[in-house]
Amino acid sequence: MNRLRQFLAVGLCLVLLSASSTAWNDLGHMTVAYVAYQHLTAKTRKRVAKLLIINPRYKEWVNKVPAGTSAAEKDMMIFMLAATWPDEIKGDPTYQNDGPDNGNRPPNDPTASQNIGYSDHLKHKYWHFIDTPFTQDGTTLGAIPDPNAATRIAAFRATLASASPDPLKSYDLVWLLHLVGDVHQPLHAASRFTTLDPDGDAGGNAVCLGPQNCRPSLHSFWDDVLGTGKKPADAVAAGKKLHAPNAQLAKITSEQKWIDESFVLAQSKAYVSPIMDGNGPFALTSAYQKSAKRTASQRIALAGVRLANLLNQELQ
Repeated sequence: MNRLRQFLAVGLCLVLLSASSTAWNDLGHMTVAYVAYQHLTAKTRKRVAKLLIINPRYKEWVNKVPAGTSAAEKDMMIFMLAATWPDEIKGDPTYQNDGPDNGNRPPNDPTASQNIGYSDHLKHKYWHFIDTPFTQDGTTLGAIPDPNAATRIAAFRATLASASPDPLKSYDLVWLLHLVGDVHQPLHAASRFTTLDPDGDAGGNAVCLGPQNCRPSLHSFWDDVLGTGKKPADAVAAGKKLHAPNAQLAKITSEQKWIDESFVLAQSKAYVSPIMDGNGPFALTSAYQKSAKRTASQRIALAGVRLANLLNQELQ
């Protein structure tokens, strides 16, 4: 009977993967963008403001800015809201899932890597992460799906540095605002392969913390660890509480090195006691939660400064 319950719990987790496959929630992504905005040059701020006007959600972002906000603060908040756009389209009926596993794995055709701007109405969920495999029990590791967050960041930053037209740069900009944050979430850079999950656990989405429908999952816990506010003001408040990141680490410009850091942290901070073998449900200790919050704060601060450095140096 216990094995049957375990089997059913795992099945429910897998069914729910697509519903919990974000990285950092809106608060996390807006906080990354808030930190980045503080480090943008005046020239870069003007450039991103011009590009963001092209986004089809721009008027909606403007309407979310509180009345009475100064022009400078308004531009900052729109920049912050833009960082949530690749998650927003997941719930937009005009956008379509593409690829297997409810769109969480890339299709085997050229649309998976296309970069055509806002005429693209595919959700490209598989762009949000890179499932770097590891195992703790000797399970055979699978390949890393391609395209993924690493290949898309490389492609999008190349577009920003090129002579590409502004509509395409606008599309790639909002994806970069989001993906740089994504790859700093440890569970967006790792997938644990076990005898129970021989194809990987999708970045902790199959690891359950709650007994009901695998909610929350380990992945969603890390997404929400700094809070769940949805207003730009919430992210401003969160950003002001962060400590400045290590200056030497902040200078790292390689997206692969950012991902390598997250991969190490996933193993050393996320998949540790009380997260054991199997898919749970596991009860997190206060020590685990404090450690996760500290790690997430550091990663968001780093992501923000690195994003600013990327835009200051490469956006044309």
